[in-house]
Amino acid sequence: MEDGIIEIDGFNLNLEKYQDIVLNKKRVGISDKARTNIQKSRVSLEKLIASGKNIYGVNTGFGSLLNRKIRPEEERQLQVNLIRSHSAGFGKPLSEEKVRGIMLVRANSLCRGQSGCTVELVQKIMDFLNSGICPYVPEFGSVGSSGDLAPLSHIMLAMMGEGEILDNGIRKNASTVLKEKHIKPYELREKEALAFNNGTAAITGIGMLELIRAKNNLALATGSAILSMEALGATRKAFTPWVLKARDQPGQAKIGNALYTRLGGSASIEEGDRSRIQDAYTIRCTPQVFGAVLDTINYVESVLVREMNSTTDNPLINDEEYISAGNFHGEPVALVCDFLAIALTDLGNMIERRIARITDENLSGLDAFLVRNSGLNSGFMIAQYTAAALCNRNKILVYPGSADTIPTCANQEDHVSMGANSANKLSEINDNINRIISTEYVLAIQGMDLKNTKYSEFSESIRRETRKQISFLEQDRPIYRDMDKMQEIMNGFEMDIYRDIFY
Repeated sequence: MEDGIIEIDGFNLNLEKYQDIVLNKKRVGISDKARTNIQKSRVSLEKLIASGKNIYGVNTGFGSLLNRKIRPEEERQLQVNLIRSHSAGFGKPLSEEKVRGIMLVRANSLCRGQSGCTVELVQKIMDFLNSGICPYVPEFGSVGSSGDLAPLSHIMLAMMGEGEILDNGIRKNASTVLKEKHIKPYELREKEALAFNNGTAAITGIGMLELIRAKNNLALATGSAILSMEALGATRKAFTPWVLKARDQPGQAKIGNALYTRLGGSASIEEGDRSRIQDAYTIRCTPQVFGAVLDTINYVESVLVREMNSTTDNPLINDEEYISAGNFHGEPVALVCDFLAIALTDLGNMIERRIARITDENLSGLDAFLVRNSGLNSGFMIAQYTAAALCNRNKILVYPGSADTIPTCANQEDHVSMGANSANKLSEINDNINRIISTEYVLAIQGMDLKNTKYSEFSESIRRETRKQISFLEQDRPIYRDMDKMQEIMNGFEMDIYRDIFY
């Protein structure tokens, strides 16, 4: 194996490798162990086919058509037909990052060698990943059981040269793109279409991407909370280490310790320690709320990483035995995507309440709406409205997809997870949270400038970097530019606080 290639084997994929392959576009390959397992599984399947036994999806129809027998000479055509018929998605295309995540998760699952596919199929997925080819995959179509049939079928359709490829946002015929890149279209063999499209790779691949974004958002939100506390002259007594240890919640302790440490040396906080008995909940209870979000994130990561390293196909092959079961059901992943959506939505709720507090002269002790000569100037009044609107949008989106089920396939598949909807709406919630955090940074830094005292080293460093690109608001100007620029700045932060809470 070449240097610099990350080998996967069906058992060793974690968040760091996922991030390197999907986002950093490191090259990926199949381990020798995986090749052996895949080949062994394929030999077992071929022996089962030769025995003449009825094998679901190999020599039978699919779903409620399972009792329709398929002739041996039609078995490969059955696989082609499966992909063509199941490429039935709708909506805007999934992003390149999401599609790469889906392909990686599917490849890793097949590497376990319990699906009966060939090494060539897994290698074709690697070729697409390593060549930067992004199949066109519509957003809607999966109900999360039996697997993510529609999105995965769209990917395979492109691999067959019959679908479409996204090239810088432009949809192109897959056959043309593959020819240009000297990649042969894939020819499906027995069971390979079913092995590819009958699994939870779309929910899991998207869920992993949103997990990474959620971790970044929580770290950024912890930073923006610190800056708001500085501007509001809060007390850090509630974050005293022995107080945090009095409650056995690990996330609370991590967040509280980060707040206590990063606020150290601030004259604003020292004054708050002397003059305040306690702060409002949105300040004082930040460790409890953000800590619960942290614990949720860690739990979600454990479930998603296990799912990435699982066989989610049907039927499964073990030696010369095959069993039709339910590993394709997306419920475990659907639930954690919904769980993470709930946690992030409440994270946004708390941030918005701090935004409201810092703009209210009666609560903050600062100029009304953080601008001098208020009345003539409205300052950041409407920034709080925008944060409120985003919070409301998240509250609409947060209804759990997994709480619903609609029977499919003539009631053969009579309970489904709806996990793809859970994963996709989680993406919008993450977008909105990032916007709300950006707003808090802009307002907190303005408040710090108005208060004009000595702040902690952490807070001062962020203020300095921000003020290089966003000036103090002296009088009204279009502030959407400030919030957009702040998003760009903060998403480029290398924050020690990430290590404080996640390591």
